Amino acid sequence: MNVLSQAPPSKTVSSGTFRVLLQKEQLVFSSAHFITFAGDICECLHGHNYGLKAEVEGLLDDNRYVIDFIAFRDTLAQISKQLDHHVLLPLHHAEILLDAQEHEVTVRFRNKRWVFPREDCMLLPIINTTAEEIAWWVANQVRDTLYPEIGDRLTFIEVGVDENNGQWGYCRLPWSSAT
Repeated sequence: MNVLSQAPPSKTVSSGTFRVLLQKEQLVFSSAHFITFAGDICECLHGHNYGLKAEVEGLLDDNRYVIDFIAFRDTLAQISKQLDHHVLLPLHHAEILLDAQEHEVTVRFRNKRWVFPREDCMLLPIINTTAEEIAWWVANQVRDTLYPEIGDRLTFIEVGVDENNGQWGYCRLPWSSAT
């Protein structure tokens, strides 16, 4: 009897859910930002060398993996590239007011005012440019990009944004609410 030609016993067939974590040295971006805190304090404009990592969970596909590492990595790298060397600005803050024109963006917070070249700005649909909210935006970008080829097989995506060598902000989203 040829043991290799037999179907594997049911106990050895992979079942359950599986996770993939992607954290690579190339998933970095350098950006400037400022945040508000304690209700009325606006910190000075400053920058970080940010790092990204992302994790997904789900069922194995026909190839026996959760997600194609290359597609996952390339999607995160493209998002990192979009953010790299930009001033990150929130579109939905109640007191940080943006006036984006063709060639410049004027930003106001109470008596502070900044003017940046438009091409140097990344306007994000968030309230505050915290690591947590940047992680939310990145998670949505990854999900929107990869959902068409993956579908509902995954259960969640979690993105971490490191803004200062060990200061991580995370966002975990359900995968299925992608549109």
